Amino acid sequence: LDNPYHFLSRPKDFPQLLNDTFLRAARGEDTEHVPVWCMRQAGRYLPEFRKTREGRDFFDTCRSPEACCELTLQPLRRFPFDAAIIFSDILVIPQALGMNVQMVAGKGPTFPEPLKEPEDLQQLQAKVDVSKELDYVFKAITLTRHKIEGKVPLIGFSGAPWTLMSYMIEGGGSNTHSKAKRWLYRHPEASHMLLKMLTDVIVQYLLGQVAAGAQALQVFESHAGILGPVEFKEFSLPYLRDIARRVKDKLKEAGEDIPMIVFAKDAHYALEDLSQSHYEVVGLDWTIDPQSARERTGGKVSLQGNMDPCALYAPKERISQIVKKMLEGFGKKGYIANLGHGLYPDMDPENVGAFVDAVHQHSKQMGAQI
Repeated sequence: LDNPYHFLSRPKDFPQLLNDTFLRAARGEDTEHVPVWCMRQAGRYLPEFRKTREGRDFFDTCRSPEACCELTLQPLRRFPFDAAIIFSDILVIPQALGMNVQMVAGKGPTFPEPLKEPEDLQQLQAKVDVSKELDYVFKAITLTRHKIEGKVPLIGFSGAPWTLMSYMIEGGGSNTHSKAKRWLYRHPEASHMLLKMLTDVIVQYLLGQVAAGAQALQVFESHAGILGPVEFKEFSLPYLRDIARRVKDKLKEAGEDIPMIVFAKDAHYALEDLSQSHYEVVGLDWTIDPQSARERTGGKVSLQGNMDPCALYAPKERISQIVKKMLEGFGKKGYIANLGHGLYPDMDPENVGAFVDAVHQHSKQMGAQI
């Protein structure tokens, strides 16, 4: 297929969706209960995840549609989540641009040859054929849509431009992100060039995920908090908006309407801006008070989040109390329960189950009040 976005010509033979609570909440419609899923719900906290991943290179796993499908489905066998998110990684995009990325045990993602100066941009693949380079993600999504048997919607995702840029320059994780931020202050034109290049690939990538069967999309701006409000407005926000606008426009042409979520971690200062950025849902980390988030976003968007993942170390009764308070703060309408960040590897699956059950139970008791 030269044009992977001819959605309407695709055979729509996926099993019928049985639980659309998550999609309804994303659009601000009424729901019986508050839907819940967890970032990194397919993760190392599950023994079955560790077993499937054993002895396999991380990115080899990402390139196997069968492995991604299995890892995506594992948490659904254990917990009544209201959504699944495809197992993959945000760094498949730098790989598609021609960069070498390795997952190093005990260290995390590592770029042996990070970008150092603007001239290094010439080494990146100027024209990326997304349907060829990231085909394995699309195959994983299509396979998972069939195997999930309509149980819950499947979310596709991408890293956001600034977050990917910071990895590509830092060469891995960083506390200060000072190498990447140096570019913003010293090489603003080159920075915009790189961010634009990433944006173009991300748009194609997200559209390809929808064509493959993704029913919602999340954009992860994980490194938003390292920027101040001025830099965020220049180097992150315009690209986040551009991604949502371009994806939405293309989908509209094809008669598709897919809810989109933006998660800009630690970007409290940008809540108002994010709520006016063409995303239906704004994801929140745990440092934001639910009620104030509601007031500041003025009912323009649904909200997702935001329990501190570390609350899962608490006893189950305490988790239940924390969830109840969180639900009361957000209210039932236009709300998707989640953590304020991903699950950590040493968390007890039983407590994750307690979190999911607490969301369902407390929200059902809340009745129809808003």
